[in-house]
Amino acid sequence: MLLEAGCHFGHLRRKWNPAMAPYIFMERNGIHIIDLHKTVAKIDEAAEALKQIAKQGKKILFVATKKQAKDIIADKATSVNMPYVIERWPGGMLTNFPTIRKAVKKMATIDKLMSDGTYANLSKRELLQITRQRAKLEKNLGSIADLTRLPSALFVVDVMKENIAVKEAQRLGIPVFAIVDTNSDPNEVDFVIPANDDAKDSVNVILTACCEAIAEGLEERKAEKADEKAAAEQAEEVAVRPQRRARRARKDEAAPAKEEAPVEAAPAKEEAPAEEAPVAEAPAKEEAPAAE
Repeated sequence: MLLEAGCHFGHLRRKWNPAMAPYIFMERNGIHIIDLHKTVAKIDEAAEALKQIAKQGKKILFVATKKQAKDIIADKATSVNMPYVIERWPGGMLTNFPTIRKAVKKMATIDKLMSDGTYANLSKRELLQITRQRAKLEKNLGSIADLTRLPSALFVVDVMKENIAVKEAQRLGIPVFAIVDTNSDPNEVDFVIPANDDAKDSVNVILTACCEAIAEGLEERKAEKADEKAAAEQAEEVAVRPQRRARRARKDEAAPAKEEAPVEAAPAKEEAPAEEAPVAEAPAKEEAPAAE
């Protein structure tokens, strides 16, 4: 599949980066050929790492501003509910993340004011300016509107083209996953996937494998949450059982006491007059001689 997609084609020999030598299989007609055995191993390694990140509920930011990879990145990232950047990389997006969040909040504020009729009394020119501003924000930042904190990983398609994003991630200690061609430096990347980063089919095959691993991680996270919820409910049920038994026992003890109460009281009322008669006569007999 990788061979059919053209993942093995590198750049011209005169454009190569010597650091990519371990991943190059041979040279043919002045073009370097990438070793696909190593590509497969690196894809598996990256996919497993991405799966673990997704399993922990963390976000992975996909970045590809080159024309042939834009649509693929948008489609694959959306399928696993991950943020992505396919337009110009906004400088300081990671290192100055609070400012980017303010711009995203501004976009939400414009939507709110438009919906509640606050902008209804504005002139056409002012409304047009606000609409254009909203469209610009949506184009550049709409895909990261749900990214409320720094991503836990960065997936880059072309290391040379997205060098600013890679440097920002390095400064913040964010792991970088990247498709690295023969003209790029693999030492800048934590998880190297040596492959052709210019062909659409090549990018599509690699992203499909990685996104499938991310989807598996998300499914396992859901299953774990469901199991934890069931275990918590079961533990709560076990904890409540002794209390229920105690309540039932108290109810059972209280029920016969109420039934026996009238039975004991009845004979007490009948015997009372028989006991009082002699007690009343005895003191009367003793007091008579004392009075004489």
